[in-house]
Amino acid sequence: MKATRHNGRAGQKGTYNVKHNDRNFDVKNSEHIDEARVAQNVYWDCYQGYCFAGSDEPRKYTFSEVERAFYFENYEDHVLAQNARNEAARHKERNRTIDDVLKNKNTCPEESVLQLGNVDGTVPGSLLAQISAEYFEEFEKRFGSHVHILDWALHLDEATPHIHERHVFDALDQYGDLSPQQDKALEELGFELPDPAKKKGKYNNRKMVFDATCRKMFMDIAQSHGLDIDMEPIYGGKSYLEKEDYIVRKLREENEKLTEENAQLKSEKDDLVMKISDVEQLMDEVATEAYEKACDVVTDTVRKETQKADVKLIDEYEARVMNSNNTPSVKNIAKQIFAGIKDVFAKAAEKILGSIKKTLSDPEVKARNIGVIKERGRVSIAEKLAKYKEEARLHNESSVPKQNVRKGWERS
Repeated sequence: MKATRHNGRAGQKGTYNVKHNDRNFDVKNSEHIDEARVAQNVYWDCYQGYCFAGSDEPRKYTFSEVERAFYFENYEDHVLAQNARNEAARHKERNRTIDDVLKNKNTCPEESVLQLGNVDGTVPGSLLAQISAEYFEEFEKRFGSHVHILDWALHLDEATPHIHERHVFDALDQYGDLSPQQDKALEELGFELPDPAKKKGKYNNRKMVFDATCRKMFMDIAQSHGLDIDMEPIYGGKSYLEKEDYIVRKLREENEKLTEENAQLKSEKDDLVMKISDVEQLMDEVATEAYEKACDVVTDTVRKETQKADVKLIDEYEARVMNSNNTPSVKNIAKQIFAGIKDVFAKAAEKILGSIKKTLSDPEVKARNIGVIKERGRVSIAEKLAKYKEEARLHNESSVPKQNVRKGWERS
């Protein structure tokens, strides 16, 4: 048989609500609670002692009121003194009330659930009560100076008998006032770190040793009553949680899974947006550079081809004159004239090319032409991506082992 002891202070909705323990709510709305058996429950608190839910003399104070009274009685001096120090340091916004301390997940009571077996096999509620009573007595004897049991409830109105027990850790602060302090309380009780050579942290703290000690103590007492207990610790296994706790745990796990998936999708989306942005920026840069280089190439080609045609025509006329029967003086003058004509044509060509280049560099013309280059480039890239995607698909299909494919058909 499994003996379980799991504990905590808060869930997704905040600190655990003690109203669940003493059934200080309308149980008609809870499917996992048998209303007809609520009267069998047993309650205990540090002010009123034992009480049976079906007793003719109802409890005067609820668990909520008991815990609030305990905090006022024991920790009010600490709260008032700390508030005074805050105000002296001009940090009034740091002031807290007892209710703030009671609701804070670091200073609120810790809740433990004790259970033997599960819905498939458990022990009578009376035996669980006897074992738990001995456990609480030993708990008080060993840890009572710094860990105080505030209240507990034996639930016999659910599928498996179990006990909810709530306690608070405390110790004197540096000013000599008693205050809720888990680690300081455990240190005062002599608990060491699991690995003293390593730094204190989430997986190396005194609370781990305390929980292991309490768990073993509960199991040892259960064994002393003749129960065959599996001594391998169960840290709140799902099959041993009460239904409400299991539902909360399941919803929490699903929420965490969805949160992780959402974060992954967001990361992939951000990466994709970044990649698209990078591609757009790259296309802008490539298109701009391509346009500017194209302008240089075009104007240079136009200049060369235009000059080549003009010079060829002038050279033909010059050859005719120089090969004619004209006198040397005429030929010399003609040669100078043709040289001047070539110079005029060259300068004219430069002016024309300058005009062309100016037109191509005009912001509106440039933006329009770059847009055309980008659009054609985008279409070209999209076509190539589609082609590569199809090639990858065909490759993947051809790589699937035939026997696996047949098995897949058989399963369907």
